[in-house]
Amino acid sequence: MSNYDRLFVGGQWRAPSSDRTLEVVSPHTETVIARLAAPAHADVDAAVAAARDAFDHGPWRHSSVAERVAAVRDLAERYTAREPELAELVTAEMGAPLRFSRSAHVRLPGVMMRALADVAANFVWEETRPGYLGADVLVCHEPVGVVAAIVPWNMPVFLTVAKLIPALLAGCTVVLKPSPETPLDAYLMAELLMDSAIPPGVVSIVPGDGELGAYLVAHPGVDKASFTGSTAAGRRVAVACAQALRRVSLELGGKSAAVVLDDADPEQVAIGAQVAALMNGGQACVAQTRILVPRNRYREYVSALSEMVWRLRVGDPADEATDIGPLVSARQRDRVHGYLETGLREGARAVVGGTGTPPGCDRGWYVRPTLFTDVDPGMRIAREEIFGPVVTVLAYDGDDEAVALADATEYGLSGSVWSADPERALAVARRIRSGTVGINQAYSMDPVAPFGGVKASGIGREFGREGLADYLTTKSVSGR
Repeated sequence: MSNYDRLFVGGQWRAPSSDRTLEVVSPHTETVIARLAAPAHADVDAAVAAARDAFDHGPWRHSSVAERVAAVRDLAERYTAREPELAELVTAEMGAPLRFSRSAHVRLPGVMMRALADVAANFVWEETRPGYLGADVLVCHEPVGVVAAIVPWNMPVFLTVAKLIPALLAGCTVVLKPSPETPLDAYLMAELLMDSAIPPGVVSIVPGDGELGAYLVAHPGVDKASFTGSTAAGRRVAVACAQALRRVSLELGGKSAAVVLDDADPEQVAIGAQVAALMNGGQACVAQTRILVPRNRYREYVSALSEMVWRLRVGDPADEATDIGPLVSARQRDRVHGYLETGLREGARAVVGGTGTPPGCDRGWYVRPTLFTDVDPGMRIAREEIFGPVVTVLAYDGDDEAVALADATEYGLSGSVWSADPERALAVARRIRSGTVGINQAYSMDPVAPFGGVKASGIGREFGREGLADYLTTKSVSGR
């Protein structure tokens, strides 16, 4: 049992303003594994005030790019030393299989930290442009200010790094709000920050629910909000920021498609779909849970996909052999069960999985990995984000219909195209309305590649030069 009776505000552990607590519950055992002090509005006020003071009067904003890059690289070194502990923490708090926690949840963010430091080191922070009307113009990129960074439970470390590190490299100060389901990894990050070269006050951490997040986003001391979560919540964040004329970036939901062209190898598609559709137990905004296959080879692809899903090992996330762990909460499990029932009621066929509890999983928030066939594009399971280990297979005739089906959703976040001909796959990928597309692979989060969505999948970009620029404002100086 872990207990935190203090809040990380202004770079220090401080007593909370109330005696309310948060409980972190194991998705595998359904037992409480940690209790934390729950921040109230007064604690958010204190965190924002600390960030405001650190930005307006502290040294971080005025430090050189080289100093900020060095501080982040130092933080990355400290982070690497704690990776094994962090992986076990993520598995305990949100149920990800330990193998996946080590790689995607923990090791990848460490790589991202170093890569983003390189991006900042090579960024063009200012340039002189010949003036069209006479004097030259100096164009400067400066930090936007105090950032409210709101992180969901599904990829907590990865998304913390995606927001925190570019903001720090830009010279911003940050109030980070982790999800109440997964705050423990953020508090380990707080320990690393305390020992790093990043000054006190630059980062505060206030775990809490959506109501606390709404209060933070609307706070008059905040200059920018960076939010990852559901599209419905993202719309509310956008409205709050619009009312305050505040900068905002949103990384929201997805219902992405893996477009399988008629020359793709079924076995390779199935191997790829295990990652693309079922990573993190399907609890990923980029999950490609719609597999679009050519009608004339439908049975071949369904057979290969069915075999892949059937072989998945479901169970204790701490077991090295586990492929699919529990979902993060009872509420999430019930939501996914609801979609399984809806899919069957609407006429889809569960060729693997379906309703009920996986064998041997009498305790914990488990769902049977499920592959649906005979799916119509109008069904809810083909249109709505389920956020669980549920995959739909849809048939198409010809590349034009495949592209139309891929785009027949309000979302546009991720996707992939599978083909023996890379040039043909690239031609199809160019036609799909999505922020990211992989060719013969699930989309990989390369730190130099801007990541984000179109349509209801969000506004703005993370990673690469574009992600850093989202934490900067531009100033023009002329007449020198």
